[in-house]
Amino acid sequence: MQNGAYNAASYSWIILAAQSMKNLSSTKWIVFKGLLFLFLGLLSGALLLLDHPTLRAGLLLAVAVWSFCRFYYFVFYVIKRWIDPSYRFSGLLSLGQFLVRRRREGRNS
Repeated sequence: MQNGAYNAASYSWIILAAQSMKNLSSTKWIVFKGLLFLFLGLLSGALLLLDHPTLRAGLLLAVAVWSFCRFYYFVFYVIKRWIDPSYRFSGLLSLGQFLVRRRREGRNS
């Protein structure tokens, strides 16, 4: 690297790794991934508050988490509105029930 310029060839391994990745399709690994995200979120939030135990830091963290949750809900809205209008839900619990019902129907077919 010279004068802050990046050499594209030195990052080609990232492109190769991304091209060789497959979609995650195992239910167990998807659940594990979700629980890992939950754990990492709780751990990082706790560490942030331990590092900066102020009301301001707590409020900013709460606003950030709330905003990301609202964005996640917006994604479900997009699914309902423009991708699959027949899919009805009221939140994550509803989504879980939908997935369980769909799996049961798949077994009975």
